[in-house]
Amino acid sequence: MSSLVLDAEALYADLLRGMRLQLASYSQPPRLVGVASGGAWLVQRLQKDLGLSEEVGILSSSMHRDDFSQRGLSSSGQTVLPFDVNGAHLIVIDDVLYTGRTVRAVLNELFDYGRPASVRLMVLVDRGGRELPVQADLAVARVSLPAAQTLELARGDDGRFSFRLQTLPDPA
Repeated sequence: MSSLVLDAEALYADLLRGMRLQLASYSQPPRLVGVASGGAWLVQRLQKDLGLSEEVGILSSSMHRDDFSQRGLSSSGQTVLPFDVNGAHLIVIDDVLYTGRTVRAVLNELFDYGRPASVRLMVLVDRGGRELPVQADLAVARVSLPAAQTLELARGDDGRFSFRLQTLPDPA
C-alpha cells in the first residue's frame, strides 16, 4: 500500500471550502481548536486563510491518553485555549482520524476547561479502523490503511503540507 498518494495541499483546499460552508451555518462564528500537532498547524493556517481575528486554540491529548503509561508525555505540545470554552461553539480540527482514541482524549481535555455549547470534528483524512464510536462531521478524504502503517501530516519550512506514510517495524 506504499503507492498511496495523498495531496495534502489539495485536501487542505477542500477543508478550507468546507470550513467556509460551516462558518456560514453559525449565527456567531465558532472558535477553532486544533489537535496538537497536525490539527494545530491546520487551524493556524485556516485562521489566516479565513481572515479570522479570533485566536485559535490547541488541544493536547497527552494527559488523557489511555496509553499514557506506554507513551508518556508526547512532545506534540500543550493545551492552549485563549478563550472561555463555556457556552462556546467549537470546531475541533485534526489531520488524521484513526482509532478515535486521540479524539476521546482531547474531548476529555477540553471538558477540563469548561462546557462548550457544541463541538464539531473536522479532519483531513479518515483512515478507518475505529476502536471507539467517534465520527467526523467532515472528513475531506477517506482511505483504508493496514494497522502496520501510520499516516501523519507534515509541514515544510514554507508552510506547505504533505503526508508521511510509514510502515511500522514488525514486532516479532
